[in-house]
Amino acid sequence: MTYDVVVIGLGGMGSAAAYRLAQRGKRVLGLEKFTPAHARGSSHGGSRITRQAYFEDPAYVPLLLRAHEMWDQIECDSGERIFHRVGGLIVGGQDSGAITGSRASVEQFGLTHELLDASQLRRRFPALRPADDEIGLYEPGAGFVVPETSVWGHLALAARAGAELRFEEPVTHWEAGKVTTTRGAYEAGHVVVCPGPWAPELLGGLRIPFEIERQVQFYFDPHDDFRDHPIYIWDRADGTNFYGFPEHDGAVKVAFHHGGEICTPETIDRTVHAHEVEAIVRATRSPMPGLAGTFRRATTCMYTNTADRHFVIARENDVTVACGFSGHGFKFVPVVGEILADLVIDGATRHPIGLFDPARLRGGE
Repeated sequence: MTYDVVVIGLGGMGSAAAYRLAQRGKRVLGLEKFTPAHARGSSHGGSRITRQAYFEDPAYVPLLLRAHEMWDQIECDSGERIFHRVGGLIVGGQDSGAITGSRASVEQFGLTHELLDASQLRRRFPALRPADDEIGLYEPGAGFVVPETSVWGHLALAARAGAELRFEEPVTHWEAGKVTTTRGAYEAGHVVVCPGPWAPELLGGLRIPFEIERQVQFYFDPHDDFRDHPIYIWDRADGTNFYGFPEHDGAVKVAFHHGGEICTPETIDRTVHAHEVEAIVRATRSPMPGLAGTFRRATTCMYTNTADRHFVIARENDVTVACGFSGHGFKFVPVVGEILADLVIDGATRHPIGLFDPARLRGGE
């Protein structure tokens, strides 16, 4: 069969791309090797931080401004609650990368925020015990999105717009114009590849050394009250950096950001060990003593890292790719879907994506 576009991978980015392409009148086939909104890759775990005070690079902020608009629209169109605006805190030393980078973004774009010293943090958020030389940047418009609900919502909208979605159908080979799976072969005017941690397997031709990193998400019954707490990212001087969420679905979630074991989707250890639980308890005991109360559960996921931790989004002839989101991509899901549709249909996008050119990772060729 022949389609205008075949989308490989229907996780966060692929589901959004399938929807935006179908919405704009393209005949779309979406292919996913697992079931919808599965827990085998990177789009699961119940929550993902979204914020606009972006310490990674101010160049991301225009995309985040658009993404926040689009989350509201996706909620309205799908009827699903996805975005929880609970506020967000970046905590660290005044010269820490998270604080200085966040301040650069909010100042460049005039984002609403507050700077709080350690005593103000303790009064405002009693669960926090910052050191005297630590400060916080509070962003009232930050919060978290629910990845599984996002995927389900985008898939439902894609199907409503006419996309054909096939699950448990792994891709065995693809090239410009043709995609082969375990069930058949499909002709495609354009191929969009959103492979998540399967990027090394499906995108070897990019000649980019992606690194797949195992991460663990921990869930606790806390001793303190986290029901109305903001999301937080804590950039600690001793390097034990972690992030977390308010109570959601009966538990609080906390995790380290990076520092996990290097793996592949086939070799990842999906068992969470006692020493890993002990490590997150130790890391949070001093700054948030009431957080890690009774351990409830843990789950693994994977980051697909590039060398500079920036994304890869590009079109080359009749193939467009989106990958290498390096553990901070899910908040961009709706705008990445829009960008991919732009690249497929128009060959360009109004959104600033120069930072994501794969040529930078191949020596600028």
